[in-house]
Amino acid sequence: MFQDINIEELLALKDSKELVMIDVRSPSEFQDSTIPGSINIPFFDDQERAEIGTIYKQVSVQAAKDRGLEIISAKLPAFVKTFEKIKGQKAVFCWRGGMRSHTSATVLSLMGIRTYRLTGGFRAYRKWVVETLETMDFKPRVCVISGNTGAGKTAILRKLQEEGYPVLDLEAISGHRGSIFGHVGLRANNQKTFEALLVTNLLRLKDSPYFLVEGESKRIGKAVVPEFIVNKKETGTQLLIEMPLAERVRHIIEDYRPQENKAELLQAYRHIKDRIHTPIAKEIEAALHEDQFEHAVRLLLAYYYDPRYEHAMKKYEQEKVIIQAKTIDEAVTAVKEYLTTANFM
Repeated sequence: MFQDINIEELLALKDSKELVMIDVRSPSEFQDSTIPGSINIPFFDDQERAEIGTIYKQVSVQAAKDRGLEIISAKLPAFVKTFEKIKGQKAVFCWRGGMRSHTSATVLSLMGIRTYRLTGGFRAYRKWVVETLETMDFKPRVCVISGNTGAGKTAILRKLQEEGYPVLDLEAISGHRGSIFGHVGLRANNQKTFEALLVTNLLRLKDSPYFLVEGESKRIGKAVVPEFIVNKKETGTQLLIEMPLAERVRHIIEDYRPQENKAELLQAYRHIKDRIHTPIAKEIEAALHEDQFEHAVRLLLAYYYDPRYEHAMKKYEQEKVIIQAKTIDEAVTAVKEYLTTANFM
């Protein structure tokens, strides 16, 4: 028989052994938000789920159950074989730990596949995420990597993370770069997904003496950063990266790939062009249309991003450490030297 486990037991199992979490909800439910690291093996697809829901509302509960049984009976052999291909221990969950996960776990157990089932389902997990963020006492000091657009802040953080430094990568967690063009070439996460990934990362960092984070605003794409993280950033040490203009332009071109994402860039630009002096705004738009991307980026930096950044930085009164570097690697080396000399380690 399968074993019911709660959120705490699920997380402990996930940390201590090879455990595959399987979301048996429909693809659209999974796409909206899930437990990080889960895979989707839907009990019903979206159309089947909608059909059963209609029968439930318009006919009866029993009629909905009968139709559900009819649908799943035809799919059971393929459903079980999919599970058999997955190595390691398995934990299934649905929306609230109801029929879909219970039936899945029961069938798998009958076929000799040992399975855990999350009681309360994804709804219980979501409740745990919200409560954890509301009550978390997050103690590590913070070192904020800031600098003008194109200074390579994200690349610096990711190189440091690869070397084992404690990094909270809010752009990766949000699926957005934080600017009006931040969604280009990416898929922005909604608030539920952002918070689930954020909790996972904060728990990983909670015992570190400090962490590194980029100087983002409170809203990143579709996601809003919790107040306690915002407060940490506003009172932390600012490492201000200064990079040559030509290098900044190169970073932006490499990151945004304008040749591939031209339509998205033009659409995003229309949201800000009214904030730029009209002749310059027209010149930027013409450059984007004519594939003169480096020229467009230089103008955007000079007439939009740099002035806005300078204005924003005046609001922060905390300590600022200037790091001048010609390349990302130089900046990474300088940040590591600062962390050592300033006793962050």
